[in-house]
Formats: sequence, C-alpha cells, structure tokens
Amino acid sequence: MSMFRTAAALLMLSATAGLAQGPVLYETEGEFADIAGAVEDAIINAGLVIDNTSHVGAMLNRTKADVGGEKDIYTEADVFSFCSAVVSRKVMERDPHNIQSCPYGIFVYELADAPGKIVVGHRDYAAEDLPEVQELVAGIVDNALN
Repeated sequence: MSMFRTAAALLMLSATAGLAQGPVLYETEGEFADIAGAVEDAIINAGLVIDNTSHVGAMLNRTKADVGGEKDIYTEADVFSFCSAVVSRKVMERDPHNIQSCPYGIFVYELADAPGKIVVGHRDYAAEDLPEVQELVAGIVDNALN
C-alpha cells in the first residue's frame, strides 16, 4: 500500500472514530404525540423548516415479521430532519466537509418496554466540533421540553 493510501486510510479511520460519539439524550414523561408535537413546534418556532419526518418506529413495526424481528423496540419513534442556512453557512465556510452533518436531526422515541417514558435526543455535535449546531439543536430541545 502506498504511503498516500495508508495515510488516507488512517484519516478515514480517525474520522469514523470521531463520528462514533454517543447521542445527547433527554428523558421526560408523557404522551409521545404531545412531546413529538412540541419538538416539531420548537423547530418551526426557531424559524426552520422540517425537511423530513422519518417514522422509524412505524417502519420497524411494519417490517418486523418480514425481516425476522423478534421483539418490539419502540411504541413510536420519529426523526425530524432540518437545516439552518445561517448555522450551516458558518460551519461549512469553516470546513466544507461539515456538509456531512447536514441536515441536523432530533429524534423522539418511546421504548416498547418503557411506555410513558419519552426520549428526545440528537447527535453530539459538540463532539464533532460543531458547537454552533449543538447550541441550535440543544436550544430547540430545551424549548420543546420546557
């Protein structure tokens, strides 16, 4: 393997390790629909547009038998994807590779074995050296839960 290819492989491994940070999680109690709705409202109230809502829980429940699933994971689980032109421009002018973090996402789920306990979370953007994104998503979650 050439020196260049070895260095490139090491860079890819270190970048992958950097992305393997755990998520930032917030726990609350209530009805899933109410909390997911509050997150959706907080994103919109921040002046942002939700590009996509992925209904991950519904997909997993719908396909469980087809893929040999053995247990229910979530009663419900959604991921809201959105972006901010202001924040994205700032982080991508600093490093064009930060495109990999856009769109930003906030997820909401209720585990099948813990009904009534709702988890809201997002990637640890601070660990990815994206403090502006971390501040944005943490502020949205704070507004949704308070």
